Amino acid sequence: MEYKKLNNCECYGKTVAQVALKFLIQNGIIIIPKTTHKERMQEIIELFDFTLSDEDLRQIRLLDIGWNMTGWPSDALKYNPESI
Repeated sequence: MEYKKLNNCECYGKTVAQVALKFLIQNGIIIIPKTTHKERMQEIIELFDFTLSDEDLRQIRLLDIGWNMTGWPSDALKYNPESI
């Protein structure tokens, strides 16, 4: 299976984790990040100094391959590909 790469990070100057968490926030999903590392705490604070564009949100949605690794309902972020 081929995996797609999340290329959106470079244009925002953010990490993949920051972009992934921002995607969830912008889709109305509450995140509860946990860390004891100061560097990661700073990254979490920096989630609120940028906004993903509509096109980047669409591109991230297209990365969905239908796998659920969390145990949560798989339709939490399910989108109709026709509407993207």
